Amino acid sequence: MPVTALIASVSLTGGTAYAEPATPVGGEALGSRGLVAPEGVKKPPKTKATSYVVADAGTGQVLAAKDAHGRYLPASTLKTLTALTLIPKLDKNRKIRPSQNACNQEGSAVGLTPKTTYKVEDLFRALMMSSGNDAAMALAETNGGLAKTMADMNAEAKRLQANDTVAKTPSGLDKPGQSSSAYDLALIARAGLANPDFTHYISTKVANFPAPKGKHYQISNHNKLLWRYNGMVGVKNGWTSKAQASFVGAATRGGHTIVVSIMRHEGGFWDEVASLMDWGFSVRGKAAPVGQLVDPLPAGLPAPQQQASAPATKVTPAQQPPLLDTAARNQDDSTKTVGSVVIGGGLLFGLIYLWYGIRRKRARSRF
Repeated sequence: MPVTALIASVSLTGGTAYAEPATPVGGEALGSRGLVAPEGVKKPPKTKATSYVVADAGTGQVLAAKDAHGRYLPASTLKTLTALTLIPKLDKNRKIRPSQNACNQEGSAVGLTPKTTYKVEDLFRALMMSSGNDAAMALAETNGGLAKTMADMNAEAKRLQANDTVAKTPSGLDKPGQSSSAYDLALIARAGLANPDFTHYISTKVANFPAPKGKHYQISNHNKLLWRYNGMVGVKNGWTSKAQASFVGAATRGGHTIVVSIMRHEGGFWDEVASLMDWGFSVRGKAAPVGQLVDPLPAGLPAPQQQASAPATKVTPAQQPPLLDTAARNQDDSTKTVGSVVIGGGLLFGLIYLWYGIRRKRARSRF
Protein backbone atom coordinates (compact mmCIF):
# COMPACT_ATOMS: atom_id res chain seq x y z
CA MET A 1 0.00 0.00 0.00
CA PRO A 2 1.45 3.41 -0.92
CA VAL A 3 2.59 5.70 1.85
CA THR A 4 0.02 8.36 0.84
CA ALA A 5 -2.74 5.92 1.70
CA LEU A 6 -1.66 5.49 5.32
CA ILE A 7 -2.12 7.18 8.66
CA ALA A 8 0.66 6.10 10.96
CA SER A 9 -0.20 5.01 14.49
CA VAL A 10 1.99 3.65 17.26
CA SER A 11 0.92 1.03 19.76
CA LEU A 12 3.02 0.79 22.94
CA THR A 13 1.24 -2.44 23.85
CA GLY A 14 3.73 -5.02 22.73
CA GLY A 15 5.92 -2.27 21.28
CA THR A 16 4.68 -2.62 17.68
CA ALA A 17 4.08 0.15 15.18
CA TYR A 18 1.36 -0.20 12.60
CA ALA A 19 -0.44 1.86 9.99
CA GLU A 20 -4.15 2.27 9.39
CA PRO A 21 -5.76 2.96 6.01
CA ALA A 22 -6.92 6.53 5.62
CA THR A 23 -10.34 7.51 4.35
CA PRO A 24 -10.57 10.31 1.81
CA VAL A 25 -12.74 13.20 2.95
CA GLY A 26 -16.17 12.57 1.48
CA GLY A 27 -15.81 8.86 0.83
CA GLU A 28 -13.44 6.18 -0.41
CA ALA A 29 -14.41 6.44 -4.07
CA LEU A 30 -13.30 10.07 -4.18
CA GLY A 31 -9.70 8.88 -3.82
CA SER A 32 -9.64 7.84 -7.46
CA ARG A 33 -7.74 9.91 -10.00
CA GLY A 34 -10.05 8.63 -12.71
CA LEU A 35 -13.73 9.21 -13.40
CA VAL A 36 -16.11 8.10 -10.65
CA ALA A 37 -19.73 8.00 -11.80
CA PRO A 38 -22.90 6.19 -10.70
CA GLU A 39 -24.22 3.12 -12.46
CA GLY A 40 -27.65 2.86 -14.01
CA VAL A 41 -27.67 6.38 -15.48
CA LYS A 42 -25.98 8.00 -18.44
CA LYS A 43 -22.35 8.92 -17.96
CA PRO A 44 -21.49 12.57 -17.32
CA PRO A 45 -20.48 14.55 -20.42
CA LYS A 46 -16.83 14.82 -21.28
CA THR A 47 -14.72 17.76 -20.20
CA LYS A 48 -11.12 18.74 -20.78
CA ALA A 49 -10.76 19.61 -17.08
CA THR A 50 -8.15 17.52 -15.27
CA SER A 51 -10.28 17.49 -12.14
CA TYR A 52 -13.96 18.10 -11.43
CA VAL A 53 -16.87 17.51 -9.04
CA VAL A 54 -20.62 17.57 -9.66
CA ALA A 55 -22.68 17.69 -6.46
CA ASP A 56 -26.15 18.36 -5.09
CA ALA A 57 -25.69 21.35 -2.80
CA GLY A 58 -28.85 20.58 -0.81
CA THR A 59 -28.03 17.01 0.15
CA GLY A 60 -24.27 17.29 -0.24
CA GLN A 61 -24.26 14.18 -2.43
CA VAL A 62 -21.41 14.00 -4.92
CA LEU A 63 -22.95 12.78 -8.17
CA ALA A 64 -19.75 12.38 -10.18
CA ALA A 65 -16.09 13.28 -9.85
CA LYS A 66 -12.71 13.02 -11.46
CA ASP A 67 -9.57 13.38 -9.34
CA ALA A 68 -11.71 15.12 -6.72
CA HIS A 69 -8.88 15.53 -4.22
CA GLY A 70 -6.10 16.32 -6.68
CA ARG A 71 -4.27 19.42 -5.46
CA TYR A 72 -3.86 22.19 -8.01
CA LEU A 73 -3.25 25.91 -8.12
CA PRO A 74 -6.69 27.49 -7.60
CA ALA A 75 -6.12 30.92 -9.22
CA SER A 76 -8.98 33.32 -8.45
CA THR A 77 -11.39 30.60 -7.36
CA LEU A 78 -9.55 30.97 -4.03
CA LYS A 79 -11.40 34.27 -3.65
CA THR A 80 -14.44 32.20 -2.65
CA LEU A 81 -12.56 31.31 0.56
CA THR A 82 -11.49 34.94 1.01
CA ALA A 83 -15.10 36.12 0.81
CA LEU A 84 -16.49 33.32 2.98
CA THR A 85 -13.86 34.04 5.65
CA LEU A 86 -14.10 37.83 5.72
CA ILE A 87 -17.81 38.55 5.15
CA PRO A 88 -18.72 37.65 8.78
CA LYS A 89 -15.72 39.58 10.13
CA LEU A 90 -16.10 42.94 8.38
CA ASP A 91 -18.96 45.46 8.63
CA LYS A 92 -20.16 45.83 5.05
CA ASN A 93 -20.97 49.51 5.64
CA ARG A 94 -17.52 50.36 6.99
CA LYS A 95 -15.72 52.93 4.88
CA ILE A 96 -12.03 52.63 4.07
CA ARG A 97 -9.33 54.15 1.91
CA PRO A 98 -7.10 51.45 0.39
CA SER A 99 -3.33 51.56 0.75
CA GLN A 100 -1.04 52.13 -2.19
CA ASN A 101 0.12 48.54 -1.74
CA ALA A 102 -3.42 47.27 -2.26
CA CYS A 103 -3.94 49.49 -5.29
CA ASN A 104 -0.70 48.26 -6.89
CA GLN A 105 -1.54 44.53 -6.85
CA GLU A 106 -0.70 42.77 -10.10
CA GLY A 107 -3.16 40.94 -12.29
CA SER A 108 -6.89 41.54 -12.49
CA ALA A 109 -7.96 44.73 -10.74
CA VAL A 110 -11.01 46.91 -10.33
CA GLY A 111 -9.05 50.16 -10.31
CA LEU A 112 -8.83 51.05 -6.63
CA THR A 113 -7.17 54.35 -5.76
CA PRO A 114 -6.10 55.77 -2.38
CA LYS A 115 -7.95 58.97 -3.31
CA THR A 116 -11.37 57.31 -3.07
CA THR A 117 -13.33 56.05 -0.09
CA TYR A 118 -15.03 52.66 -0.49
CA LYS A 119 -17.48 50.68 1.54
CA VAL A 120 -16.48 47.14 2.44
CA GLU A 121 -19.42 45.87 0.41
CA ASP A 122 -17.99 47.67 -2.64
CA LEU A 123 -14.78 45.71 -2.17
CA PHE A 124 -16.64 42.41 -1.91
CA ARG A 125 -18.45 43.16 -5.15
CA ALA A 126 -15.13 43.98 -6.79
CA LEU A 127 -13.66 40.76 -5.40
CA MET A 128 -16.40 38.38 -6.55
CA MET A 129 -17.69 40.13 -9.68
CA SER A 130 -14.55 41.57 -11.28
CA SER A 131 -11.98 39.36 -9.53
CA GLY A 132 -10.10 42.40 -8.23
CA ASN A 133 -6.75 41.45 -6.74
CA ASP A 134 -6.53 45.02 -5.45
CA ALA A 135 -9.86 44.51 -3.65
CA ALA A 136 -8.58 41.23 -2.16
CA MET A 137 -5.57 42.96 -0.63
CA ALA A 138 -7.65 45.93 0.58
CA LEU A 139 -10.02 43.53 2.36
CA ALA A 140 -7.08 41.63 3.89
CA GLU A 141 -5.59 44.89 5.20
CA THR A 142 -8.99 45.93 6.58
CA ASN A 143 -9.14 42.61 8.42
CA GLY A 144 -5.92 43.41 10.27
CA GLY A 145 -3.26 42.61 7.72
CA LEU A 146 -2.12 39.93 5.32
CA ALA A 147 -0.69 37.53 7.92
CA LYS A 148 -3.86 37.59 10.04
CA THR A 149 -6.08 37.13 7.00
CA MET A 150 -4.10 34.15 5.74
CA ALA A 151 -4.33 32.55 9.18
CA ASP A 152 -8.08 33.20 9.23
CA MET A 153 -8.56 31.77 5.74
CA ASN A 154 -6.62 28.59 6.51
CA ALA A 155 -8.51 28.16 9.77
CA GLU A 156 -11.78 28.49 7.85
CA ALA A 157 -10.61 25.88 5.35
CA LYS A 158 -9.91 23.46 8.20
CA ARG A 159 -13.32 24.19 9.73
CA LEU A 160 -14.93 23.29 6.42
CA GLN A 161 -12.74 20.15 6.21
CA ALA A 162 -11.29 21.54 2.98
CA ASN A 163 -8.02 19.86 3.80
CA ASP A 164 -6.55 20.07 0.30
CA THR A 165 -6.65 23.86 0.50
CA VAL A 166 -3.64 25.92 1.56
CA ALA A 167 -4.08 29.67 1.10
CA LYS A 168 -0.98 31.81 0.62
CA THR A 169 -2.63 34.89 -0.94
CA PRO A 170 -6.10 36.44 -0.56
CA SER A 171 -6.38 36.85 -4.34
CA GLY A 172 -5.36 33.42 -5.59
CA LEU A 173 -2.28 34.75 -7.37
CA ASP A 174 0.13 31.84 -7.74
CA LYS A 175 2.46 31.28 -4.82
CA PRO A 176 4.52 28.18 -3.91
CA GLY A 177 2.63 25.87 -1.59
CA GLN A 178 -0.80 27.27 -2.41
CA SER A 179 -3.35 24.66 -3.44
CA SER A 180 -6.95 23.57 -3.52
CA SER A 181 -9.02 20.81 -5.12
CA ALA A 182 -12.27 20.45 -7.00
CA TYR A 183 -13.74 18.81 -3.89
CA ASP A 184 -12.70 21.72 -1.67
CA LEU A 185 -13.99 24.34 -4.12
CA ALA A 186 -17.38 22.60 -4.05
CA LEU A 187 -17.29 22.54 -0.22
CA ILE A 188 -16.45 26.24 -0.03
CA ALA A 189 -19.11 27.20 -2.58
CA ARG A 190 -21.74 25.19 -0.74
CA ALA A 191 -20.90 26.94 2.52
CA GLY A 192 -20.95 30.32 0.76
CA LEU A 193 -24.43 29.69 -0.65
CA ALA A 194 -25.71 29.52 2.92
CA ASN A 195 -24.59 33.14 3.46
CA PRO A 196 -27.03 35.72 1.97
CA ASP A 197 -24.33 38.37 1.45
CA PHE A 198 -22.05 35.89 -0.32
CA THR A 199 -24.92 34.84 -2.58
CA HIS A 200 -25.78 38.47 -3.32
CA TYR A 201 -22.23 39.31 -4.40
CA ILE A 202 -21.78 36.28 -6.66
CA SER A 203 -25.15 36.69 -8.36
CA THR A 204 -24.90 40.41 -9.15
CA LYS A 205 -24.40 40.93 -12.86
CA VAL A 206 -23.69 44.68 -13.00
CA ALA A 207 -23.06 47.24 -10.26
CA ASN A 208 -21.98 50.84 -9.84
CA PHE A 209 -18.52 51.24 -8.35
CA PRO A 210 -17.09 54.36 -6.67
CA ALA A 211 -14.69 56.55 -8.62
CA PRO A 212 -12.75 59.72 -7.64
CA LYS A 213 -14.58 63.02 -7.17
CA GLY A 214 -17.85 61.38 -6.17
CA LYS A 215 -18.36 59.70 -9.51
CA HIS A 216 -18.83 56.03 -10.32
CA TYR A 217 -18.41 53.52 -13.11
CA GLN A 218 -19.95 50.14 -13.81
CA ILE A 219 -18.35 46.79 -13.11
CA SER A 220 -19.70 43.49 -14.43
CA ASN A 221 -19.51 39.89 -13.31
CA HIS A 222 -16.91 37.74 -15.09
CA ASN A 223 -19.10 34.63 -14.75
CA LYS A 224 -20.52 34.32 -18.27
CA LEU A 225 -23.02 31.66 -17.21
CA LEU A 226 -25.01 34.31 -15.30
CA TRP A 227 -26.18 35.46 -18.72
CA ARG A 228 -26.21 32.07 -20.47
CA TYR A 229 -27.49 29.41 -18.09
CA ASN A 230 -31.03 29.17 -16.78
CA GLY A 231 -31.05 29.29 -12.98
CA MET A 232 -27.38 30.25 -12.62
CA VAL A 233 -26.63 31.65 -9.17
CA GLY A 234 -22.96 32.36 -9.84
CA VAL A 235 -19.80 31.74 -7.89
CA LYS A 236 -16.30 32.27 -9.33
CA ASN A 237 -13.92 31.63 -12.19
CA GLY A 238 -10.13 31.93 -12.23
CA TRP A 239 -7.13 31.74 -14.49
CA THR A 240 -3.36 32.08 -14.39
CA SER A 241 -0.81 30.74 -16.86
CA LYS A 242 0.38 28.17 -14.30
CA ALA A 243 -2.99 27.19 -12.89
CA GLN A 244 -4.81 27.31 -16.23
CA ALA A 245 -8.57 27.82 -16.01
CA SER A 246 -10.59 26.92 -12.93
CA PHE A 247 -14.23 27.47 -12.04
CA VAL A 248 -16.83 26.72 -9.41
CA GLY A 249 -20.47 27.51 -10.06
CA ALA A 250 -23.96 26.85 -8.76
CA ALA A 251 -27.38 26.87 -10.39
CA THR A 252 -30.87 26.34 -8.96
CA ARG A 253 -33.82 24.75 -10.73
CA GLY A 254 -37.01 23.39 -9.22
CA GLY A 255 -35.82 24.11 -5.71
CA HIS A 256 -32.60 22.12 -6.13
CA THR A 257 -29.06 23.47 -6.50
CA ILE A 258 -26.25 21.78 -8.41
CA VAL A 259 -22.61 22.74 -7.84
CA VAL A 260 -19.91 22.09 -10.45
CA SER A 261 -16.22 22.73 -9.85
CA ILE A 262 -13.41 22.21 -12.36
CA MET A 263 -9.64 22.65 -12.18
CA ARG A 264 -6.82 22.74 -14.74
CA HIS A 265 -8.77 23.37 -17.91
CA GLU A 266 -7.07 24.78 -20.99
CA GLY A 267 -9.87 27.37 -21.37
CA GLY A 268 -13.24 27.79 -23.03
CA PHE A 269 -15.01 25.70 -20.39
CA TRP A 270 -18.38 27.47 -20.20
CA ASP A 271 -20.33 25.05 -22.40
CA GLU A 272 -18.74 22.04 -20.71
CA VAL A 273 -19.74 23.32 -17.26
CA ALA A 274 -23.29 23.93 -18.52
CA SER A 275 -23.43 20.34 -19.80
CA LEU A 276 -22.19 18.99 -16.46
CA MET A 277 -24.85 21.02 -14.66
CA ASP A 278 -27.56 19.72 -17.01
CA TRP A 279 -26.36 16.20 -16.28
CA GLY A 280 -26.39 16.87 -12.53
CA PHE A 281 -30.01 18.05 -12.63
CA SER A 282 -31.01 15.06 -14.78
CA VAL A 283 -29.58 12.38 -12.44
CA ARG A 284 -30.14 14.08 -9.07
CA GLY A 285 -32.31 11.80 -6.95
CA LYS A 286 -32.07 8.96 -9.48
CA ALA A 287 -28.54 7.68 -8.93
CA ALA A 288 -26.54 6.48 -5.96
CA PRO A 289 -24.01 9.15 -4.92
CA VAL A 290 -20.30 8.43 -5.30
CA GLY A 291 -19.38 10.55 -2.29
CA GLN A 292 -20.49 13.29 0.05
CA LEU A 293 -19.70 16.96 0.63
CA VAL A 294 -19.05 16.86 4.36
CA ASP A 295 -20.51 19.39 6.76
CA PRO A 296 -18.32 21.97 8.54
CA LEU A 297 -16.89 21.00 11.90
CA PRO A 298 -18.69 22.31 14.98
CA ALA A 299 -16.78 25.02 16.81
CA GLY A 300 -14.03 23.61 19.02
CA LEU A 301 -14.20 20.10 17.58
CA PRO A 302 -10.88 18.70 16.35
CA ALA A 303 -10.65 17.44 12.79
CA PRO A 304 -11.30 13.68 12.36
CA GLN A 305 -8.50 11.37 11.35
CA GLN A 306 -9.10 11.57 7.62
CA GLN A 307 -6.77 12.02 4.73
CA ALA A 308 -7.58 14.85 2.35
CA SER A 309 -5.93 13.32 -0.69
CA ALA A 310 -6.85 9.69 -0.96
CA PRO A 311 -5.01 6.71 -2.40
CA ALA A 312 -5.09 7.11 -6.15
CA THR A 313 -5.98 4.49 -8.68
CA LYS A 314 -3.06 3.18 -10.65
CA VAL A 315 -2.33 5.22 -13.74
CA THR A 316 0.39 5.05 -16.33
CA PRO A 317 2.92 7.91 -16.61
CA ALA A 318 1.19 9.10 -19.79
CA GLN A 319 -2.13 9.31 -17.92
CA GLN A 320 -0.73 10.93 -14.81
CA PRO A 321 -2.10 14.50 -14.49
CA PRO A 322 0.33 17.28 -13.50
CA LEU A 323 -0.52 17.35 -9.81
CA LEU A 324 0.71 20.27 -7.76
CA ASP A 325 3.64 19.36 -5.51
CA THR A 326 2.98 15.61 -5.79
CA ALA A 327 6.51 14.73 -4.72
CA ALA A 328 6.35 17.13 -1.81
CA ARG A 329 3.01 15.70 -0.73
CA ASN A 330 4.33 12.14 -0.84
CA GLN A 331 7.44 13.22 1.00
CA ASP A 332 5.36 14.93 3.68
CA ASP A 333 3.17 11.85 4.16
CA SER A 334 6.12 9.48 4.27
CA THR A 335 7.90 11.79 6.70
CA LYS A 336 4.85 11.74 8.97
CA THR A 337 4.74 7.94 8.84
CA VAL A 338 8.43 7.56 9.59
CA GLY A 339 8.20 10.27 12.25
CA SER A 340 5.36 8.49 14.02
CA VAL A 341 7.28 5.23 14.03
CA VAL A 342 10.40 6.96 15.36
CA ILE A 343 8.43 8.71 18.10
CA GLY A 344 6.69 5.47 19.06
CA GLY A 345 10.00 3.64 19.10
CA GLY A 346 11.55 6.37 21.21
CA LEU A 347 8.73 6.19 23.74
CA LEU A 348 9.02 2.41 23.91
CA PHE A 349 12.78 2.61 24.35
CA GLY A 350 12.31 5.19 27.12
CA LEU A 351 9.88 2.95 29.00
CA ILE A 352 12.23 -0.02 28.70
CA TYR A 353 15.19 2.09 29.84
CA LEU A 354 13.20 3.39 32.83
CA TRP A 355 12.12 -0.14 33.79
CA TYR A 356 15.72 -1.37 33.46
CA GLY A 357 17.01 1.49 35.59
CA ILE A 358 14.50 0.81 38.36
CA ARG A 359 15.47 -2.88 38.42
CA ARG A 360 19.16 -2.03 38.63
CA LYS A 361 18.51 0.40 41.48
CA ARG A 362 16.51 -2.24 43.35
CA ALA A 363 19.24 -4.82 42.72
CA ARG A 364 21.90 -2.46 44.11
CA SER A 365 19.74 -1.77 47.20
CA ARG A 366 19.87 -5.48 48.13
CA PHE A 367 23.67 -5.41 48.64
